[in-house]
Amino acid sequence: MEPLVDPRASDADLTAKARIRNAALDLYSRDGEDRVSMRAVAAAAGVTVGLVQHHFKTKAGIRDAVEQLVIDYFATAIAGAASTGSPAEVASARDEAVGRMLEANPTVVNYIRRALLDPAGPRGRLLERLTDLTYAEITKLRDSGVASTKKRDSVQVIEVLVRQLGQLFLAPMINTMWEQLAGPDAPVEDRPVLVVGMEDPDPAS
Repeated sequence: MEPLVDPRASDADLTAKARIRNAALDLYSRDGEDRVSMRAVAAAAGVTVGLVQHHFKTKAGIRDAVEQLVIDYFATAIAGAASTGSPAEVASARDEAVGRMLEANPTVVNYIRRALLDPAGPRGRLLERLTDLTYAEITKLRDSGVASTKKRDSVQVIEVLVRQLGQLFLAPMINTMWEQLAGPDAPVEDRPVLVVGMEDPDPAS
């Protein structure tokens, strides 16, 4: 198992631009992008509003950088996963690597939940970017013979994202219902286990 790598922890993050981006991720994750001003981001990063505007122009520019940082977290986790073994083993290793990354970075988890589930929130390109990243990875696995080419690549991409993000979205709901029904002191090991998956309506294609 490769150690977790934080995409923030690089030489580039010594720059003011990276500090602004990192501060924005923290604030957006906690409060939601629409509730965070450029002035608040500047204060959290220890810079002036003018410097934020110089680097990112607008809040949309900040969002773009924050989304790319989230994508970097996924890409780094996947790159550190084992790449040998059966297709099922490689897929499992990647899912586990992403799961460890999300568990270690609640800020990323909260940002994704807000970005993808808040109907009133700003519309960014996070899901599109995650889909593009997953498609690129699936293509590499198919080209190298690790992933099946009998199944449609579009289905494979959706399967991966459903597995990796389904737990993220549904687990809190299940935990809340379990505590309500079984009580807050009920053993965790007795809680129902969430299994997320999907079916291809045209598996022979």
